[in-house]
Amino acid sequence: MRPTVRRLITGLCVLLVAATAPPTAATARTVTTGAADRQAGGGWHIDLTSEKSDQRNIAHRAGGITVDDARTRTPSEPRNSFAVYTSPGRSLGRQATAFTVRQQAEVPAGTRVLTEVRGSGHPGTWTEWRTTGRGGKVRLPEAVSVLQVRLTLLGHRDGRGGPSVSDLVVHADAEQPAPSLTAAGAAGATAVTYRLFATREGLVGHTTANGHVIQPRDHFVALPSRRMLASNGGQEYRVRLCYKGRCETAPVWDVGPWNTRDDYWNPPATREMWRDLPQGVPEAQAAYQNGYNGGLDEFGRRVANPAGIDVADGTFWDGLGMTGNDWVDVTFQPTDGGGTTSVTAWAEANVRSCASTGCTALSKVYANQSYPANCWKTGQTVTAEGYTSDKWVELPLNAGGVGYVSAIYLKGDATGGVTRQC
Repeated sequence: MRPTVRRLITGLCVLLVAATAPPTAATARTVTTGAADRQAGGGWHIDLTSEKSDQRNIAHRAGGITVDDARTRTPSEPRNSFAVYTSPGRSLGRQATAFTVRQQAEVPAGTRVLTEVRGSGHPGTWTEWRTTGRGGKVRLPEAVSVLQVRLTLLGHRDGRGGPSVSDLVVHADAEQPAPSLTAAGAAGATAVTYRLFATREGLVGHTTANGHVIQPRDHFVALPSRRMLASNGGQEYRVRLCYKGRCETAPVWDVGPWNTRDDYWNPPATREMWRDLPQGVPEAQAAYQNGYNGGLDEFGRRVANPAGIDVADGTFWDGLGMTGNDWVDVTFQPTDGGGTTSVTAWAEANVRSCASTGCTALSKVYANQSYPANCWKTGQTVTAEGYTSDKWVELPLNAGGVGYVSAIYLKGDATGGVTRQC
């Protein structure tokens, strides 16, 4: 059957395929209360043993969780062993903006437990993560009906007396008027672009702040705040980078460079630190160029470059064609669960590291099989069975990162039914 006939037959089916597409990594773990995720005096206990949770380097001991391998650490916290636990999303049955998180934990001197919360008020969207404050209190920037909690355990370098958490209880506090959604909410209600100095992350084999093990020619970025740190393999927080005519949209899978609490893309009133700096100006840039904070980062280190974003090797070399650290245009996109839809192939085809047949083949799509897709972009023109197309569709890869397949091999319209442009 020729592509024209296939597309006529499948055109009406594309909407049904998209509507039934599998959820993204960020939304797939949304569950209601289970036997172990039980009620607790107006709140609920989170099941720290749930198989639906996302656990990286977590060990279960004596009824609680702690760091498993003390040798695992991240580039942003090189002095501490590292583990991260993210609960399944919990449906609240109503909307709320304020929460209290109480935990039973043992935190020896020199170790830490970072507790963060995010929520969803609309399918496929998430607020930024917010760190709990005094008394475990946290307020999200908009009303949400689904909630997630993330615990990051940071232990001693040599593994002595790492932190452990044995119980976690969450309360939705009394109803309060929900603030309007702004750039301080879901990483920006509208896309905004900044000119930033980008450095290559490298560090193949190291573990990122969301638990991803960095692969050769990986595709992701790091931002100097945990507020936009996506789940391992997730696409819920992404940025679009452009450099000398080449662009790529990449997920945020690590924290850095320099700082870890510098969400410079947010307005000063809601910025976690450095609130006297203009929106869009990273602290490291101000320190390097103007001597801000004595020329030091949040850890007291002398800032050696103005970097506001780290770029993984695949995005740096293959996606953007960069050969050295340089200034790039970075667009912070509204959070939308990654914008993932579904595409179906009509023939076997390679999934490549960029939108060209000259790029490395990373995977394959197979005839009549459906795959999650992020967006489409213009690339090399490809011809198949007498038809040509310069549209390529970005697919998330099981091993992490993204790849591109020519839309000529996909059922549906010119972009395989994907409406979002990368």
